[in-house]
Amino acid sequence: MNKKSEFLKNKVQHINIAETNICTLIDAMQHTAFQARNLARAADIYHKMLEDKECTIILCIAGSMVSSGMKKIIVDMIKNKMIDAIVSNGANIVDQDFFEGLGFSHYQGSPTLDDNQLRELAIDRIYDTLINEDDLRVCDNTILEIANSLKPKAYSSREFIIAMAQYLIKRNQGQDSIIRNAYENQVPIFVPAFSDCSAGFGLVMHQEQHPDAHVQIDSVKDFRELTQLKIKSKETGLFMLGGGVPKNFAQDIVVAAEMLQEDVAMHKYAIQITVADERDGALSGSTLKEACSWGKVDTTYEQMIYCEATIALPLLAAYAYHKGAWKNRSARQCNAIFPQVEYL
Repeated sequence: MNKKSEFLKNKVQHINIAETNICTLIDAMQHTAFQARNLARAADIYHKMLEDKECTIILCIAGSMVSSGMKKIIVDMIKNKMIDAIVSNGANIVDQDFFEGLGFSHYQGSPTLDDNQLRELAIDRIYDTLINEDDLRVCDNTILEIANSLKPKAYSSREFIIAMAQYLIKRNQGQDSIIRNAYENQVPIFVPAFSDCSAGFGLVMHQEQHPDAHVQIDSVKDFRELTQLKIKSKETGLFMLGGGVPKNFAQDIVVAAEMLQEDVAMHKYAIQITVADERDGALSGSTLKEACSWGKVDTTYEQMIYCEATIALPLLAAYAYHKGAWKNRSARQCNAIFPQVEYL
């Protein structure tokens, strides 16, 4: 049997969008066809979002972006005021970003590896990426430790993620993490299906240990807080990586805001990168034009890109970074809208 260290030796490296100016390439794509032209139009829409001084930009993250080397891109978008809020699945924020913030790594592998052998070695596989299961257990237990340190009550995922950021800061860890940089730049992170990841394991253990008084995650509070953010924003734009819960959650806040307050505008801008097909009626592939029928997305500045996100995200983010509209943009500091978490 091969040793575990033989599999876990080539670390995934995160892309640096500041290193290469690809604006000329993307501009040239405007004169092509198919997904190249769609990507160029999406890049122009994102640039318009950044130029619009009234627009609050929400990044939606599905799939497995951090483990694939996209973390630094998202961190640079946070630091450079290129996004104002994040709605994500749990895996990217907990199993991957917080996991790396604790000092662990993802490794390059192959989809052709023997999964039975990987299981015997306690190695988990995400397509061609490998994770040390022993390290993931540390992440699970750290979530347990954080939950045990909080007052027993219901928290939004945003509030609990702030506690995770504070944990990293107190231990001088995770300087390059999404969680820590979002906290330090007042960018709220919402994970509406918070238990559907490593956090769920830690919270299950926490509630087993404290059956009568324990921490709970309130997904309705998540929805209400993000709806409040929509109401306080004059204009909003969506930058969506994949679909699923983050996409629907972010789109639905328009309808929720209308139920609380009249005359709330649809999302003015929307970009979605997806490989899903719309013909099965599932959410991930549903078009942004379809979302207009629900009163969620305006169709003036919307663009679907049918491309795998690890290809399209670096191109879009690098284009916007080098075009430089973010330099004239004020930080929204949306986390300041909400109360902060207090430790015991």
